[in-house]
Amino acid sequence: MQKDNTTSEKAILNAAEQIFLTKGFAAAKTTEIAATAGVTHAMLHYYFRTKENLFNRVFEQKLELLKKSLSIFFENNSLPLLERVRQGMEAHFNFLIENPDMPRFVINEIVSNPARQQLLKDTVSAAIPEFILPLQKELDEGARTGIIRQVNAIDVLLDAVSLNVFVFVMFPIAKMFAIAIYGGEREFLEARKRENIETIMCRLLK
Repeated sequence: MQKDNTTSEKAILNAAEQIFLTKGFAAAKTTEIAATAGVTHAMLHYYFRTKENLFNRVFEQKLELLKKSLSIFFENNSLPLLERVRQGMEAHFNFLIENPDMPRFVINEIVSNPARQQLLKDTVSAAIPEFILPLQKELDEGARTGIIRQVNAIDVLLDAVSLNVFVFVMFPIAKMFAIAIYGGEREFLEARKRENIETIMCRLLK
């Protein structure tokens, strides 16, 4: 049965994500992506024209998902600040559990392609007035009232993201002893999640 346009485009994007994440841009072949998606190579070319265009769509979608995974740090002001930080750390870690290849994928592609470095820079620059500055005001108020110590919002976010991302960057090595020490990969990840959250909470508390 012929796929409709929306289904075909989604299938191509899903296949491209799978192959780009595991092989990277350089090693991925559009013929393999088309075959995995169940479409013709001509159809892939019709939707995206070039491998670069297809990759950029996947890369931009992943950056948007990453941004969304961090949004709890900045949204839902009805929650106390420390609880929001805790939930933000957990949400970001859970996002990485669902996308374990993403950290290595993003790092590799940003290092190898200056254009994608600029895309990340633009994403971060856009987030500063929208998210970082309001968060800094909350942190400053928390320090003024004695809830937390004085901290820089960028430093806290970098600490939180770095702790979580490192687990998945080194996971191919860590999973070799995860079963022996923790009883399984899932147990290892849950233990690291708890430890990372506790580390950030201790960073904030006096």
